[in-house]
Amino acid sequence: MFHRFGRRTFFLLAAILAASLVWILSYVPAVLAADQAAAIGEPNAPPAEVMEWIPQFGVELAFRVDALALAMSVLILGVGALVMLYCARYFANSERAAGPFAAELFAFAASMLGLVLSDDLVMLFVFWELTTILSFLLIGFSAHRIYARRSAIQALIVTTFGGLAMLVGLVWLGELAGSYRLSEILAAGPGLLADSSTATAVDIAVALVLLGALSKSALVPFHFWLPAAMAAPTPVSAYLHAAAMVKAGVYLVARFAPGFHESTFWLPLVLGLGLITMLVGAWRALRQTDIKLILAYGTVSQLGFLIMINGLGTEDAALAGLAMLLAHGLFKAALFMVVGIIDHQSGTRDLRKLSGLGRTQRPLFIVALISTASMAGLPPLFGFVAKEVVFESFFSYAEATSSGSLLTLGWLVVAGVVLGSALTVAYSARFLWGAFATKRPVPGVAVARTIFHGPVSRVFLAAPMILTVFTVALALVPQPVQALAESFSSLFDPVEPGVEATYLALWHGLTPVLGLSVLTWLLGFALFRVRDSFGRLQAKVPAVIEAERGYRGTVRGVDLLSSWVTARTQRGALGWYLFIILAVATLVPLSVVIFGAPGGRGITDRWIPESTIIAEQPLQIVLALVILAGASGAIWAPKRFMAVLMVSLCGWGIAGIFALQGAPDLALTLLLVESIVLVVFVLALRSLPPGIWTQSPTRFKFGRALLGLGFGLVMMVVAAMSMDARIAEPISMEFPWMAYEVGQGANIVNVTLVDLRVWDTFGEITVLAAAATGVASLIFVKRRDVQRRELHEVPSGTVGRVFSDKALSPRQFKEIKVARSFATVAREAWLVAGRTVAPEHRSIVFEVVTRLMFHGIIMISLYLLLAGHNLPGGGFAGGLLAGLAFVLRYLAGGRYELEAAIPFSAGALMGWGLAVACFTGLVPLLAGGQAFQSFDVELTLPLFGYHHFVSAVLFDVGVYLVVIGLIVDILRSLGSEIDVRSEREGQQASSPGHEIHGETSAGVAR
Repeated sequence: MFHRFGRRTFFLLAAILAASLVWILSYVPAVLAADQAAAIGEPNAPPAEVMEWIPQFGVELAFRVDALALAMSVLILGVGALVMLYCARYFANSERAAGPFAAELFAFAASMLGLVLSDDLVMLFVFWELTTILSFLLIGFSAHRIYARRSAIQALIVTTFGGLAMLVGLVWLGELAGSYRLSEILAAGPGLLADSSTATAVDIAVALVLLGALSKSALVPFHFWLPAAMAAPTPVSAYLHAAAMVKAGVYLVARFAPGFHESTFWLPLVLGLGLITMLVGAWRALRQTDIKLILAYGTVSQLGFLIMINGLGTEDAALAGLAMLLAHGLFKAALFMVVGIIDHQSGTRDLRKLSGLGRTQRPLFIVALISTASMAGLPPLFGFVAKEVVFESFFSYAEATSSGSLLTLGWLVVAGVVLGSALTVAYSARFLWGAFATKRPVPGVAVARTIFHGPVSRVFLAAPMILTVFTVALALVPQPVQALAESFSSLFDPVEPGVEATYLALWHGLTPVLGLSVLTWLLGFALFRVRDSFGRLQAKVPAVIEAERGYRGTVRGVDLLSSWVTARTQRGALGWYLFIILAVATLVPLSVVIFGAPGGRGITDRWIPESTIIAEQPLQIVLALVILAGASGAIWAPKRFMAVLMVSLCGWGIAGIFALQGAPDLALTLLLVESIVLVVFVLALRSLPPGIWTQSPTRFKFGRALLGLGFGLVMMVVAAMSMDARIAEPISMEFPWMAYEVGQGANIVNVTLVDLRVWDTFGEITVLAAAATGVASLIFVKRRDVQRRELHEVPSGTVGRVFSDKALSPRQFKEIKVARSFATVAREAWLVAGRTVAPEHRSIVFEVVTRLMFHGIIMISLYLLLAGHNLPGGGFAGGLLAGLAFVLRYLAGGRYELEAAIPFSAGALMGWGLAVACFTGLVPLLAGGQAFQSFDVELTLPLFGYHHFVSAVLFDVGVYLVVIGLIVDILRSLGSEIDVRSEREGQQASSPGHEIHGETSAGVAR
């Protein structure tokens, strides 16, 4: 869309968000009515929508619109629409990255909306992490800049750390409450805290949830990621870091406050870290010379302020917190947009270089003046109205908890809030002065008048201007916010009888709270007046603890630890890697078996069952001995080829065990798989040395034998204990009748694969195709379907020659010449390309056997494919057997014989197989059914008689094609391609400069 409409796409996205805002506002009457009914004790829940998602785990798509969710939705959608409008002039038409940026920003708005509307813990966490990922992409928009990449990664790590801690807390709360519905958990919160058996667990779970909220809202010690995120474009800062993402933590605190504000760790974390963050952020804002960083550290300070008031847990504080939340979103988003306009039009954000904009850019200055005054809490603006009720809430809290003393926590919090607010006034004045004032020349420093590159368009200025209008309007008419905030505050315990509840207004009279506001203004402007002296004082104060330095030290330590571990475990030896994997896979389950058993039962009781059966028939003992012989032979085999044969012997013996146990499908499939794997191993072994090298052959053989024996015994014990611990009826007991009645087939295994659990099979064949593509990409230099020359162009007896005639003695040359004349007679062509193989590599008996067996094997594979729904077989077994037929052709006649046998691209075969499988899944949807739903047809054909056809057979055809394509791809990559490379290397070694008749390794397969 962006390629067609350019930056006008932002207008469309803004319109969508604006329409969504109108839609969410339509819920206001229902939300207010629900809360009014709840206030008088009538059951009337807020509007909600619930859809099943994963019913087996109780996960639902549950959304609920109450007062808090509605207020946050208005902020998200309203500011989001204005930011999209702003982007339409912020980005140039030639900006290619603006299209993905628009998509990511829109997806972020949708994720934030889903987060605040979610009434299910799982969905809340999903949307929470989506905002984390999208913010990472948006912060790293300027990917060519290392600072942007580093800032994006830093924000991702910090917020993800908090998110994972929050996930533990959410799951814990859900289990304690017996429900994952957020509204039900909040209702059960006071009861869980009152219950001594669950109170401690609830305290810890709530602390983990708060950890996620504090990291998202950049509170100390996680505050450092937010200023670094200013590497993002200004629209990102105006939306994510002023009105949306960082508000997610504030929202979570406000959401959980009604049910859990009385938990042990709530107020220490909320008030303590919130106050520290407010002071640290404001202190550092006064040290910045970048006007965007002034706002960034100011945002950190304000987030601490918002966390404090929204987490205080009183009715007045809830009303004040919601009002301050909206006020902050309005003035801070507008100010970030003003900074973006200044940066966009002048090319600088350094307050030491900006001068005179207040005179030359009057409309922009007015917008900034109003928003900055609202940030400082000056009347008659909405920031003042909200801050007044915040002060009143803290003042009331201090009075209620003072007990006649001024040294209580409540009064300390009030003092800290007043000091932080005074610093807020100071950095607000610093921002306005730095961006718009006409600077006086400093001795030795000439401050030039700032000139914009061009006039500021009305569209560019419209977004911050609209936010400013609402900042003024809501101060004069705060009743809409009052009604919404009262609806939310009704969830808390009401104020004491006889005490007047707080309300939003420009004038509350001459009260102590107004005196606190005046005090903050005086202190703030005084600090601004002595800014130079105060700046020198700040420079002298040492930074005792720097959170960002701690973060970098932690990351560096983790890197060093990983390097140390990697150096000692990643030695480049496959045997060592396998030893570590198997050792861990042996010791961990063994420790669980030994130490994790139920009480009252000894280890011997758990390991040794009451009754054992060594074998049900003598042939099982014979096959067990074969398996043991194969395992022993693999350990002591001196050559790789012998080891592979011994491993395959183990697989064939296990296939025999399956056959004896009445599982012909498993036995047939395992037999074919082992045969294919043997061929693949042999083909790959051509690129490896024949011998198995170890430093101490005897010691390592015994060590491998001991580890393998231990691993097998532990797995056997674990399997036996798992089956012995079963208390529910196995789900497989339902498979026989389901396969026959639902899947319309008598072969339970095949019907399960292509019908009952078809989604699993579809995923598996997709993985097979991806794995084949990966193997081919490691082998082929170019595309794997590039054609070589035609068969008639290949000279007879040239394929497989690894030496030139010049390197032979006269006697050897004579013997080879006679063999070559005999092997290249055209009338003896048992195979299509048999003549192309070097005579020393040909076997006429092998060629004759291949010629006689190939077509029969293909027919049997088709029979297994078609009969597999009712008899042993299926698409997987049929495809493996057909693949073995092509293996015969390749081994007997070389790579050109394989090309002649199947002149199709292996990738095309797998693609068609996946397409057929998808087709069988989509067709039922067109008929009103479910994906991959099977249907059966009964028909009578003239020559073939009665037939019962099930549509799942078509899915089996897709599996059949994918398996054949996989095997052919492996033959062409590990077979044909390595053949060509080996021939070239051999001829170059015997005769430098000699080529293999112009054939290149780039065109090994079609």
